[in-house]
Amino acid sequence: MLHLASPRRLAPLGALLLFALAGCAAPVATGADPSAQPTADTHGEIAGATELAEPAVGLTSIDGAGHVTHLDLLDETTADLGTVRAPVSVHSDGRYLFASDETGVSIVDSGVWTWDHVDHFHYYRAEAKVLGDVRGSGVATVSTSNSSTTGGTGLFFPDSGEAVLLDTEALSKGEIVEDFRISATPGDGLVVPAGSFAAVAAAGQVTLHTADGTPLGEPTPCVEPSGTITTRVGAVIGCQDGALLVTVEEETPAVERIPYPAGATASRATAFANREGRPTVAAIADGAGVWMLDTRERAWTLLPTPEPVVQVTAVDDKDANLLALTPDGRVLVLDGETGAQRAASPALVGASLAAGQPVSLIADQQRAYLNGPSEGRMWEIDFADDARVAREFTPERTPLFVAETGR
Repeated sequence: MLHLASPRRLAPLGALLLFALAGCAAPVATGADPSAQPTADTHGEIAGATELAEPAVGLTSIDGAGHVTHLDLLDETTADLGTVRAPVSVHSDGRYLFASDETGVSIVDSGVWTWDHVDHFHYYRAEAKVLGDVRGSGVATVSTSNSSTTGGTGLFFPDSGEAVLLDTEALSKGEIVEDFRISATPGDGLVVPAGSFAAVAAAGQVTLHTADGTPLGEPTPCVEPSGTITTRVGAVIGCQDGALLVTVEEETPAVERIPYPAGATASRATAFANREGRPTVAAIADGAGVWMLDTRERAWTLLPTPEPVVQVTAVDDKDANLLALTPDGRVLVLDGETGAQRAASPALVGASLAAGQPVSLIADQQRAYLNGPSEGRMWEIDFADDARVAREFTPERTPLFVAETGR
């Protein structure tokens, strides 16, 4: 059992945002995509977890030596969660952190998560721990869904071409279980979970598989697959000529192609980001602005930006806020329908970007979070209030990789 260190308090620079508990009386909203929903109506509960009245939101970070630290954003204490191998990249689904290096993936359970019931939410806390490793050759690409207690998590190891689907329900119980490990062509690839299925993208095509690895139907062409994200509608896979959308209805998976607009000359999207679960996602269109992909409408929009940006994420709220990071480290708040600038923060992470450090711009419904490894800081930004820096944190360890957890 992993024991947490005694909490340490960080001094805030702003007021704490409180969250209200949504009720659980209403039924699931009609029209919700089954691919984004758990297969059993357990409300995300697992044995040993405590249901909370509000989300236990935190920033879970990993430094260059693999030390894992969790900052609780409600009481502003920190705890050491353990150590993993020094990561090359880190991916998170909002509960787990998947830290990849050349020899495999280490999995950290932050112990906090939100279960999305479409029209309301449930919030949980369990023991935080380092779960263990999945071995593989090459720095894996990790793909997750919006559920941290059901479905699957995909790993693709580029050096060996091994495609692995992990059982996410087993992860929620502290176990690492491989539903399948199949051989594909070495190189860039993805294993994208969709409901109880998975799409394997490799060697210029996407193939659907059942949870035990059995292939389904004919492959769909996808030249140079890069970038994936799961929305309320389905799972997105980026391809050279647009995107594929994988949906599941009545336990039947389907793949739709969403091509770029006719005559589009902007560079393709290779990475997608948004407020978790929302239907619209954003991606850099290098040198031309931002691609917005509306997965409900199956449509792309190219937005010009007032200046070059290096990272974007779609808040996709009622105000259509779009957040972007400039090369000198400012956070821009843009209009997600026109690209016009609404506000800008001070330059915060310019040194980290200049040094090629992994900076993450993360959005939730009320705030954005940003890490600066070179600056040794993390920031909470109120994007609805002129990109005001609401709080600044100075962690004891360098926040090289950061994920918002518990949301």
